[in-house]
Amino acid sequence: MTLPKTTAELRALDAAHHLHPFSDTKALNEEGSRIIVKADGVWLTDSDGNRILDGMSGLWCVNVGYGREEIVEAVATQMRELPYYNTFFKTTHKPAIELAARLAELTPPQFNRVFFTGSGSESNDTVIKLVRRYFDIKEQPKKKIIISRRNAYHGSTVAAGSLGGMSPMHDQSAVIADVVHIAQPYFWGEARQGETPDEFGLRTARALESTIDALGEDRIAAFIAEPIQGAGGVIVPPASYWPEIARICRERDILFISDEVICGFGRTGSWFGCETFGTEPDILVMAKGITSGYMPLGGVMVADRVVDVLLQGGDFNHGYTYSGHPAACAAALANLDIMLREKLVERVANDVGPYLKAQWSTLAEHPLVGEAPMMGLVGALELTPDKIGRTKFADVGKVGTMARDFSFQNNLVMRAVRDRLIIAPPLVISHGEIDELVARARKTLDATHAEAKRLGWVN
Repeated sequence: MTLPKTTAELRALDAAHHLHPFSDTKALNEEGSRIIVKADGVWLTDSDGNRILDGMSGLWCVNVGYGREEIVEAVATQMRELPYYNTFFKTTHKPAIELAARLAELTPPQFNRVFFTGSGSESNDTVIKLVRRYFDIKEQPKKKIIISRRNAYHGSTVAAGSLGGMSPMHDQSAVIADVVHIAQPYFWGEARQGETPDEFGLRTARALESTIDALGEDRIAAFIAEPIQGAGGVIVPPASYWPEIARICRERDILFISDEVICGFGRTGSWFGCETFGTEPDILVMAKGITSGYMPLGGVMVADRVVDVLLQGGDFNHGYTYSGHPAACAAALANLDIMLREKLVERVANDVGPYLKAQWSTLAEHPLVGEAPMMGLVGALELTPDKIGRTKFADVGKVGTMARDFSFQNNLVMRAVRDRLIIAPPLVISHGEIDELVARARKTLDATHAEAKRLGWVN
């Protein structure tokens, strides 16, 4: 087969054979996909030669940036020695052993064991089985319910999608039993009139307590949450929220699961988001930044007190062909070496994180922006027709999509969630690149505001 060379030829071949994730395939094929051909640092290059600033780290994952030869060489070396072997049947291999030990060092002290998966979705599928197995062994078989939050994202498989609280996903698939969703800590969009952030944070956290009481603690197995809701729109909880959640989990016989697929590996200025917010989970879910996206890999860290019970129960009948894939583990080890050597977590906490927050906060002054939260290197812009009244657009999502498209035209990747623009750039971004990112975001806001005004959507 002769490979096509022009953008038009590539788009035609893509349209003929490729079903894209989370896409209206008919509409996408009519418009044509962007075709990325190479990348370096925080920059992408498309098939027309445009240089694009990647404000989303791929899909929240390329933490160490593109073009890291050290990771490429580690994978190539491992492929030559042992390209694949499974970890079933009383078997293991060096990359999995070394990575498991490294993760035990980097995660909070209660964690010493990891179950490897291929993605965040697989990790959260694993969590459901693991939690229910834990309580079965403890002879508490009624404890099956897992509490999650509305607008949370925990993956797109049937089980992980059920854990998530996104109705568009639920509408297209059956939702598994014994998953219950409570309010999200979205102050800007859901606070009552006159309610302070701290009051809202406490009220929203206590929805967990009241739900446990209503359903019965003897039926509740776990609570799962992202430290910051990522795909839900970068929802940063008020300061009062996580301490209250931690109290409730401590006082109840339930497990707390911290989904760190996005927040893990330096994104919030700590190795893991639970450390940023001071919680102590029993289970920690990871993927994405563990390899900076260079190879697919996920994992579930399990606290010692949970492992001690699982060890009494014999076989755990669960696993994946690619659990602990040697090349993926080699990529993770090289990725973590870079992060440690270059002190990228400390850099987010003390250098580029504060700098981006200061620059990003200036966008809150724009007439279209209701809030501009930023923590570490993950942030958002809430678009609104009325800053003072905190109102939403009548046709939710149209302005956000318009802004995203203007952003692409300005060669900046930002993502739209409803009418909220979100970013999560690579941890290696420089001050100059941050200035460029903010300038392009401002240009995007100006273009969006002008078009929304022309259409009569804003005054």
